[in-house]
Amino acid sequence: MATCGRMRAQIWASSGRPWSRHNPLSPPPILRARPPARTMPGMAGKSSAIVTPFVSCMAPDHMDMRRCGESSGAGCMDRTDETFPTLTVLRHPLLQHKLTLLRRHDTSTGEFRRLVREMSLLMGYEVTRALPVEDIEIETPLEKMRSPVLTGKKLCLVSILRAGNGLLDGLLELIPAARVGHVGLYRDEATLMPVEYYLKLPADIAERLVVVVDPMLATGGSAVTAITRLKQAGAVQIIFLCLLAVPEGVRHLASAHPDIEIVTVGLDRELDTHGYIRPGLGDAGDRLFGTK
Repeated sequence: MATCGRMRAQIWASSGRPWSRHNPLSPPPILRARPPARTMPGMAGKSSAIVTPFVSCMAPDHMDMRRCGESSGAGCMDRTDETFPTLTVLRHPLLQHKLTLLRRHDTSTGEFRRLVREMSLLMGYEVTRALPVEDIEIETPLEKMRSPVLTGKKLCLVSILRAGNGLLDGLLELIPAARVGHVGLYRDEATLMPVEYYLKLPADIAERLVVVVDPMLATGGSAVTAITRLKQAGAVQIIFLCLLAVPEGVRHLASAHPDIEIVTVGLDRELDTHGYIRPGLGDAGDRLFGTK
């Protein structure tokens, strides 16, 4: 028997078990339902893939729309697949539009910062879509009624410093009661390996759904190190949220932590010899804070 989203959330909340993609009763952190296909004037009866307005993935195996969505209108990486089973790319048109503006070399620091905040708010809406709710009794100006409120697991946002802080503002607008943790990491320019210099987390992190934020998933070293430290601190349910990723970073993180859901807006082609995402958007931290 099919189970609706709310019922699944209630069953999951009452079970006391952590989320698992292998448990059919547990709500996934992302709703991956494909949006209905759109038909443009004069295109009736033709493949919806022809009129798909964008491709959100630039990885080599996904540059060709036919290889990535066939003719179903599914677009690119709207759901997990065998290549990247822990990855979800959010294809919302607003997110894709704002990502394009972020990529532009002439986008100012102030505009870049505003776009990141707006995108984090939209992404926060997606990653919290399956949070469990329960009905409580309230009184409107006209009558009493039962209405849903969030229940079960509370949230903790963990920023990988420093660029991760750019994603916090929008998420905290959406979830003002969330606890916030910080993991201070910088990448050694010679070895491209992460070096930890700061760690501050809520004491009850084991009881919370943890959303780790960092604009870029490049080599994956910082993400792997941060999530390892979070697990050592007791975190059980973790989602990694970023604006851009590359296959190398996704594979590294998925290999080290196969239980972690990775959510991004774009999957780019590759890393260059300096560890930068190509085509990318440059150094997210420098562009957020106006530094070099």
